[in-house]
Amino acid sequence: MNPHRMNGIGMIAVLCACVSLVRADAQAPAPSDNKEIPVTLRATGTFEVKLTPQPDDSPVGRMIIDKKFHGDLEATSKGQMLAYTSPFKGSAGYVAIERVDGALKERKGTFALQHTGTMARGNASLSVTVIPDSGTGDLKGLTGRMDIIVEGGKHSYEFNYSFDEAAK
Repeated sequence: MNPHRMNGIGMIAVLCACVSLVRADAQAPAPSDNKEIPVTLRATGTFEVKLTPQPDDSPVGRMIIDKKFHGDLEATSKGQMLAYTSPFKGSAGYVAIERVDGALKERKGTFALQHTGTMARGNASLSVTVIPDSGTGDLKGLTGRMDIIVEGGKHSYEFNYSFDEAAK
């Protein structure tokens, strides 16, 4: 096995390090070209996550993501994560895409989140954003950023979002 390919435990450690050390910038996305400035809303709650390592011989580790969100976002999600650990201790990265299905403050539908996490010699950065135009149903036009917080082994989220009415 390639020494830089992460096993399941290594990927979980990188994921937890990235999300526990960093809270993404809590600004709403920039308004679109239309004249109206979207109202920024906030959703908070907790979630459980199950990461399942996937066997393969590539130099990049891969995991299946299963989540259950509670609070303002009552939903489930499924996705995939790719991760890599560098030879230098404390440096790694991951990317993930997950499809969320449920209700955001009573608005039902689906949307997709894109994660980009990097740790450079212990300094972490994380961005979790709604993929443009991925919203369906009552969530059509959804834009936003999600902060993931890990404290005491518990996961929670803060989701700053808005709806681009031009996308509906």
